[in-house]
Amino acid sequence: MTSRYDILFQPVKIGPVTAPNRFYQVPHCNGFGWRMPQGHATMRGMKAEGGWGVVHTEEVEIHHTSDLSPYFEGRLWNDDDIPALQLMTEAVHKHGALAGIELAYNGHDASNLYSRAVPFDLRSRGIVGASGYEPGQSRAASKDDIKQIRKWHRNAAIRAKRAGFDIITCYAGHNLSLAFHFLSKENDRADEYGGSLENRVRFLREIIEETKEAVGDTCGVAVRFAVDELLGSAGMESTGEARDIMGMLAELPDLWDVNISNWSNDSSTSRFEKEGNQEKYISFVKKLTTKPVVGVGRYTSPDSMVSAIQRGIMDMIGSARPSIADPFLPNKIKEDRLEDIRECIGCNICVTGDTRYVPIRCTQNPTMGEEWRRGWHPEFIAPKKSDDEILIVGAGPAGLEAARALGQRGYHVILTESKREAGGRVALESALPGLIEWRRVMDWRLTQINKTPNIFFYPSSQMTAKDVLEAGAPHVILATGATWRRDGVGRYLSQPVPGDAKIFTPDDLMNGKLPSGKVLIYDDDHYYMGSVLAELLAENSCEVTLVTPAPSISYWTQFTLEQNRIHKRLQALNVTLLPSHFVASLHTTTATVTNVLTATESILPCDAVVLITDRLPNDALYHELKPALDEGKLKSLRLIGDAEAPNIIAQAIFSGHLAAQEFDETLDPDATPFKVERVIL
Repeated sequence: MTSRYDILFQPVKIGPVTAPNRFYQVPHCNGFGWRMPQGHATMRGMKAEGGWGVVHTEEVEIHHTSDLSPYFEGRLWNDDDIPALQLMTEAVHKHGALAGIELAYNGHDASNLYSRAVPFDLRSRGIVGASGYEPGQSRAASKDDIKQIRKWHRNAAIRAKRAGFDIITCYAGHNLSLAFHFLSKENDRADEYGGSLENRVRFLREIIEETKEAVGDTCGVAVRFAVDELLGSAGMESTGEARDIMGMLAELPDLWDVNISNWSNDSSTSRFEKEGNQEKYISFVKKLTTKPVVGVGRYTSPDSMVSAIQRGIMDMIGSARPSIADPFLPNKIKEDRLEDIRECIGCNICVTGDTRYVPIRCTQNPTMGEEWRRGWHPEFIAPKKSDDEILIVGAGPAGLEAARALGQRGYHVILTESKREAGGRVALESALPGLIEWRRVMDWRLTQINKTPNIFFYPSSQMTAKDVLEAGAPHVILATGATWRRDGVGRYLSQPVPGDAKIFTPDDLMNGKLPSGKVLIYDDDHYYMGSVLAELLAENSCEVTLVTPAPSISYWTQFTLEQNRIHKRLQALNVTLLPSHFVASLHTTTATVTNVLTATESILPCDAVVLITDRLPNDALYHELKPALDEGKLKSLRLIGDAEAPNIIAQAIFSGHLAAQEFDETLDPDATPFKVERVIL
């Protein structure tokens, strides 16, 4: 039976190798890197099992002079690094997919904090790897140095072939790699590697040619190229030199993987960019080459994928984040199970695995990063061990995930919610400016719950302790959420803020109770909430001042790659930004704020104050039911999600899934509940 999606499953020839379909997992960081090869290999293998035709590594260091610490990326410095990467190729090949590797030499974007080697670059200039503000500088690479770097690249390609990789990617993107630095207009070298565009392209041309000569007999050679930096004439432009570069190199590699730079542009959150946002920049590429073209744009809709191919934008659907949210996306399309696709919400929690140096995680997919160490699978879960009934109170993200996963295991689940609509905080937060795609967290789970006959959902059902006990379920899971504090107590202030101001919290605003006039927002949460509420109030004609004790606004969003965009948007809305200050006292028409460094006080006019500080777990029902557990009236009682410990939505989903996985299991509180990769001495 034919399908309108059949085009997505056509094989694509990439030099001497052939991808089984058009689904191409582009290189993406993950926090595993060289230190956790088992976790990395199992995660990549899961995507191959889910139908991705090509599965890549992240950027892989080719030499100790391009050490990307403190980040944990791939490593292929010498032959000793081959076995770890071979774990991945074997995991990917097991399911019939091609394995790709991205070779990286990053010049002044390599901090070399571990190796302490001097990085080579166009010239001696400040190192921007690691923090972005490293105190050291690179060394200007001589022509002999460049020749040596090319040799290192060639050697790495040969090692990659020995490790079993099918596609070797030459990296010229994200303003990270040396090859991209050479292409830059900033390249003012006086030799044959600088000045004219032909000279600036020379290094990239050479590593492509030398890679093809070394491994092109059995490996496809790809180029990952950023065609626009969104800097206008100051940077690479898809309407300018990117076209000329493509014209020079069009037929040289076996495949073009094209995107925009830098990483924060390429992986913009859904708050700022929507599906297919890169098409306007990359659409020219296929007109200049006969080789397959890969493009990205956080595609989650099969119809959008088909359209991109039919319109001649790309030949293969490149994906990082959608492949993380749903490793089985291709198979679900092939099996016509579109409603089962776990769509990426574009929150970039996955990115924080890399930026916080920990295994990758995902809001939508709680099994991401847990495939090896916990043995979790995104599609399968162990069947039930008993016929016991489970009552879950609260249908927010944690409650929905716990109910869904327990129902999938085969348990009889009763899910109650005090409100008419499920979703809890997700239903409220997704209605805030720019966050509508976050609603997918609840929509997907409700779809799965509605398809599971052994899950019974009762909205508009406020549960007291008496109600819970009368329901008769022997096991109770409480997912009752949390409430934002109204007194200013949080990370910075340990005591309530004095005063008689008109106080609002995020709960008030999300439930439609908005202040007016001059509004001071005090953000001691440091993620998205402060800036989103500032945007909401500014759009409702409030004069907003955003105060935070952190050194910058929305401090934690630097790890999700959106802090700069947040600042830009708030400035465009004329929001006054006041970092490094805390609120000392709050009154009916003024607020006193204090500089955290100098203790200097300032008095600001305000008609209302929004406090975004700590949250209080809604755990009263747990404490009311605890005696019943102690008396044997309940077999088990568990708090999950924000009711246990307020956190981000991803952690609430994880908490709910963990509860489902651990149900009916005997847990040893003294034992680590997951495997740990260790160095064997």
